[in-house]
Amino acid sequence: MAGLVVSGTQVSYIGQDCREIPEHLGRDCGHFAKRLDLSFNLLRSLEGLSAFRSLEELILDNNQLGDDLVLPGLPSLHTLTLNKNRITNLEYLLDHLAEVTPALEYLSLLGNVACPNELVSLEKDEEDYKRYRCFVLYKLPNLKFLDARKVTRQEREEALVRGAFMKVVKPKVSSEDFASSPERHYTPLPSASRELTSHRGVLGKCRYIYYGKNSEGNRFIRDDQL
Repeated sequence: MAGLVVSGTQVSYIGQDCREIPEHLGRDCGHFAKRLDLSFNLLRSLEGLSAFRSLEELILDNNQLGDDLVLPGLPSLHTLTLNKNRITNLEYLLDHLAEVTPALEYLSLLGNVACPNELVSLEKDEEDYKRYRCFVLYKLPNLKFLDARKVTRQEREEALVRGAFMKVVKPKVSSEDFASSPERHYTPLPSASRELTSHRGVLGKCRYIYYGKNSEGNRFIRDDQL
């Protein structure tokens, strides 16, 4: 099948302009896939993901997923990246993830309105981002890594005390806001390990993101790499 790359239990279907997960992808790969990369498509729905019950890593960067995003129960999923989508309602997303991804430890939401920082809006600053992290960790206390930063003990303690009061207000967003946002390729941090296809990227001087041509190399830094 054109566009499909399989390496062991890793499945990549990148840049195919699909608006939904192809049925044949779940039928052919769902029973063995542990890592699924669907980045750089036009996904608006995750219907069909239920065929991938054994997923441990799910990469959904650079799609069109919004606040109506629904994931099936994925009890083994520990890594989820949703960079550069159309998510604005942070609380709804976090409540949903707490319910359907109980093993989640690594999450990245860069490039969404729900993740407030200067990369999305010049009106946001580091304080806005800290409040966001505090609220996310209050809702998902088992996270080890959020966006491009490892979760610290101090952040965990602050989330326990103040997290409930750090709710990020959902901003009013129009379709023009999405259309006018700069085109950027968001990935948490670069890594040369376990890439499904080779690519060239450029590492920019930025606190949050890695600018790369494709995102199939998305990797968080694990504890054993620090």
